[in-house]
Amino acid sequence: MIMQSQESLEMLVMVSRLLSSKLDIGELLTTIMRLASRVVGAERASLYLLDEKTQELYFDVALGLPEDVQKMRFKLGEGIAGACAKEGRSLIINNVANDPRHARKVDNKSGFVTQSLLTCPMIIKGKVIGVVQAINKTDSDFVESDKNNFEAFASQAAIAIENSRLFSSVKEEKRKLEIVFKRVNEGAVLTTPDGEIIILNHSAKLYLEYEKYKFTGISQALSNFSVKPPFEQIIKSESPIVRFEIMREKPKKFYLDGSAIKLYKEDKAGNSTVEGWLWILADVTAQRLEEYMARNFLSLISHKFKTPLASINGFAQILKEEAAAKNMPEIVQKSAETIFSQGGKLTHLVGSLLDFVTIDSLDETTINKTEFEVSAVFNETVELVKNKFKEMDGLTFKVVAPEPITLKADKTLVKNALKSLLDNAVKFNPAKNKLIILSAQVKDGRVLLSVGDNGPGIPGEELTNVFNKFYQVEASFTGQVEGWGLGLALVKKVAEVHNGQVYAKSQLQKGSAFTIALPL
Repeated sequence: MIMQSQESLEMLVMVSRLLSSKLDIGELLTTIMRLASRVVGAERASLYLLDEKTQELYFDVALGLPEDVQKMRFKLGEGIAGACAKEGRSLIINNVANDPRHARKVDNKSGFVTQSLLTCPMIIKGKVIGVVQAINKTDSDFVESDKNNFEAFASQAAIAIENSRLFSSVKEEKRKLEIVFKRVNEGAVLTTPDGEIIILNHSAKLYLEYEKYKFTGISQALSNFSVKPPFEQIIKSESPIVRFEIMREKPKKFYLDGSAIKLYKEDKAGNSTVEGWLWILADVTAQRLEEYMARNFLSLISHKFKTPLASINGFAQILKEEAAAKNMPEIVQKSAETIFSQGGKLTHLVGSLLDFVTIDSLDETTINKTEFEVSAVFNETVELVKNKFKEMDGLTFKVVAPEPITLKADKTLVKNALKSLLDNAVKFNPAKNKLIILSAQVKDGRVLLSVGDNGPGIPGEELTNVFNKFYQVEASFTGQVEGWGLGLALVKKVAEVHNGQVYAKSQLQKGSAFTIALPL
């Protein structure tokens, strides 16, 4: 008896090793079938798995059984296997012919005669996932020790199946992730929280020259590029998504627009922690070079226009004054006045275009930062705009600064941005009494400079578009006036070169508020 127990133990240890070495589900189930009969000395074995959706047992592996038998399904409670799965307990039946629960349809179709059965449920985490059966004990009846050994085997089989399913699930998710990574045109890099690379797709390998450098971390991958903002700033950012741009000068200029996206996981208490980063890289070289050429073209055109416009405006003024002084015919006076007026408007347009081109080419390294008091800049800008619209009635400016705020920034650029906001607040406001409010406050380490008005407001769908270059809300809504549609694009650029941002809020028929947020 002791020797038999020793043999059983050795058999179970061998079985455990075999099962734990199999991760492929098909190979594992075939191994379980082949081992099941050997564990208790039976002629053959059957293995059923439970379909959770239909709550039916089915043969996943049926060695030696006809195809029509392999397709059979048994409801919970049907047959001895169904009874075992439903009750969740092992059954020994040494005289199957006298047991009313025996489903004879398998024997009838297979031609095999079942005489005795040892049936055990495979249970994992309290749930039955299937049933394993030993059929026809070879030398005697099934006994309690057989049941104990078979239950141990069934338990090991259940764990092995669950591990195999988990492995298959992870493998499938990895396959799907790899497919997505491969099909995405943009470069995609998945890293740990500290930047160690887990996986990167073909586009990322090309962009970052992986085959040449064989880097293991994203910081190494970006070391050959100029990164804005710097990599250390990206990693330390508290924002869930950080936008950045990287550029390489040689062997030829190459620009990538990037997004670093934090990936979170939640613990049992609901607390979120960062478990990695997803870095998305898009090739914007053609776009950047096109913008550069466009800036150069606009700058060239603007400069070329200035000299002839100065001559046109100078002589137009002389003609206008001479026509009025010598009391020339009305058509002559009116023509001279029109030429002078339109020449002035064209000069203003060319000047604003040149201003934008100049500011659009700036970056953080080329601006002149000084410390200044915000309310003083507010008042200076208001005076400039008042002089520009001095002939307009019903125009009121109000400056709200609850406390002195000192800002370190490029004062000229900030004034230009505020002036553009004030110009828009006046030009696009058809109200008879125009109210424009300038306010400043410090919040979350940033200075918020806001310009609000009582104008017609901006439709919600337009709020994200108004900062685009050459974009204007349609004339039927705003009573459009002359301009390039560059004012708000200039404001956005000024905010960006200071590592800040600009945003707008608006309500139709109530007014709009534009806010420039700059680091304190």
